[in-house]
Order: sequence, then C-alpha cells, then structure tokens
Amino acid sequence: MRHSRVINHLGRTSSHRKAMLANMATSLILHKRITTTIAKAKALRTYVEPLITKSKDDSTHSRRVVFSYLKDKTAVTELFRDISLKVAERPGGYTRILKIGHRLGDNADMCILELVDYNEAMLGGDAAKTKTSRRRRAPKKKETVAETKAPKVAAKAETTEGDAAQE
Repeated sequence: MRHSRVINHLGRTSSHRKAMLANMATSLILHKRITTTIAKAKALRTYVEPLITKSKDDSTHSRRVVFSYLKDKTAVTELFRDISLKVAERPGGYTRILKIGHRLGDNADMCILELVDYNEAMLGGDAAKTKTSRRRRAPKKKETVAETKAPKVAAKAETTEGDAAQE
C-alpha cells in the first residue's frame, strides 16, 4: 500500500528517475519550456523549484549544490546568471503547467512545463505590438510612383538629344 508515499516513482528505479529528472531540469533551464507528460511535469516541478530558489543566493556553496543535482555546467551558469535575476522578487511558483491534450501513440496526458517569467505570450510582450504596426499606406505608394516616372522621362529625353547630336 502507498500510504504517506510522497514521491511518484514514475515506474523507474531510483537512479533512472534521478537521471531523468536531472536531464529534464537541464532542458527546462536551457529552453525555458518543455513538452512532457503531466505526471513527469509534476515530479519535475518539485525537483526544479527548490533549485531555482537556491539560485537566488549566488554563492559557491549554492552553485555546488545545484551542480550536484543538474550535472551540467551550462545549465548552472544559465540558472545563476539569467533566471535567478528574473525571479528575484518572486516568492515561489516559478513554473507553470499547461495541459495540451493526449499523445497520439498511447493517449498519455501531455502538457507544457514552462518557466513563468519567460512566457512572452502571456506577459503581453512587445511581439504583439509589432504585428499590428505593419500596414501599407496606399497614398504614399501612389506619390512615389508619380515622382519616379518624371525623372525617367527626362532622362530618356536627354539620351535621345545626345544620340541625335552624335549623328
């Protein structure tokens, strides 16, 4: 019986589960968003959020502790250099799970696990503003066509006079 068992074993041995969570946490830190099953996302959330909290204190000891979990220098550098600065004021809840439906092969519940401060679509970033500003204005286009025809006519007249003078 599973009374008071907190960890979801995910059908794996302890070493396999630790390696899988370390790899998934590294991918989440480097890419800011990953697609996985809901069970793995919930297990990863409990794995990665204490690491993000530990990254707020940039000391040698906290870097070594985080490196012992992640086992990837680039992920540790990214976590302490970029992510910790962005989540400095946030008291917790650094990740978000968005359910996206079922996987085709085995009908597993799938989701997107992302870092909360890195979703530009939900934050209402500048990307939405640049799309609305692209418009063509017809009056300017007509004016430029009229201006460009006049110098060409004058240039043709000069070439015909020059050709006539040569003959």
